[in-house]
Formats: sequence, structure tokens, C-alpha cells
Amino acid sequence: MRTTVLAAALAVAALVPQALTHDRAAAAPETASELRLGSCEAGGLCLWKKPDFTGARQTHELAALDIESCVPLPRGGTAQSLANRTGRPVTTYQSAECAETGEFETYPGGGTWVPHSPYQVRAFKIWEN
Repeated sequence: MRTTVLAAALAVAALVPQALTHDRAAAAPETASELRLGSCEAGGLCLWKKPDFTGARQTHELAALDIESCVPLPRGGTAQSLANRTGRPVTTYQSAECAETGEFETYPGGGTWVPHSPYQVRAFKIWEN
């Protein structure tokens, strides 16, 4: 009886890792196409209208902005993905006035790529290091 129980337990233990591997493989996409990063030059903050770096792109550079000032997107404009290559932290805001009562998030400036913002970006601030 002990031998039968031990053999059954070993058989189940051997099947569990195979079942988990199968579930992980089934959850992974069949084609291994990786997300492509959008084009964004060094020194810029790039914002895309749609997720995954698609749709119309806006590019902002430090030379044309006041540091630590709220920069609203053009009237009615929003962004759903972004790349921060400014070399400085950037905070994106759900509010067009950079109000902290809505959602906001700060991204480091060393090359942060965000394919899906958790909210519609309507404004941003670039900070000193």
C-alpha cells in the first residue's frame, strides 16, 4: 500500500511542472513579435495619441520649455503612450492644469518608454535633476 501511494504521489509531482509549463506556453502569444518602441530622439519628450507608440506624435525639447512649468497639451489633446529621453524627470498629469487631484506619474529621464499610460495624459512638467 505504501509503495502504491508513493508511486502515485511521484507521478502527480512529475506532472505538475509539465502542466504549469503548458499553461504558461498557452498564455504566451504564438508569434514572438515584441513591442516596437516609437521613434524619439535623445533629449526629447515624445507623446503619442494612442497606446503602443501609435497615432499622432508630439515631440517636446528642453530648449523650447520652461523647467518646472506646467505644459498643457494642445486644446483637447491627450496622449496614451510616451518616451522620456530628456535626461530629466518628467511628470505627466491627467489634469490639463497639472493638478495633483487627478492621476499623475513621474518618469526618470534616462530613457523611459511607457507603451500604456494608466490615464489620458493632458499636461506635463519637466523637472531639474
